[in-house]
Amino acid sequence: MSRSTKKGFYVQPALMKKVEAMKDVKDKKIIQTWSRASTIFPEFVGNTIGVYDGHKFVPVYVTEDMVGHKLGEFAPTRKFGGHTSNEKSASNG
Repeated sequence: MSRSTKKGFYVQPALMKKVEAMKDVKDKKIIQTWSRASTIFPEFVGNTIGVYDGHKFVPVYVTEDMVGHKLGEFAPTRKFGGHTSNEKSASNG
């Protein structure tokens, strides 16, 4: 379910503080966060944010097209292992 429009967009305050501090630095580092629900603001553009997927931090380079989306959209939590081949399933049954 989406957030109420009257409340506005949400971003974790600690994450916003880290992004603001990274704006003045030449050497860009990956900013790690567990906040998958945070909305990507225009200030995030050009930074790489490590979004936690439940197992590891997935590096997400933020571009202008991502503004307004959530960080969790770009770090999938499930890994598709693929379907079994026909030979393997035929020998089992």
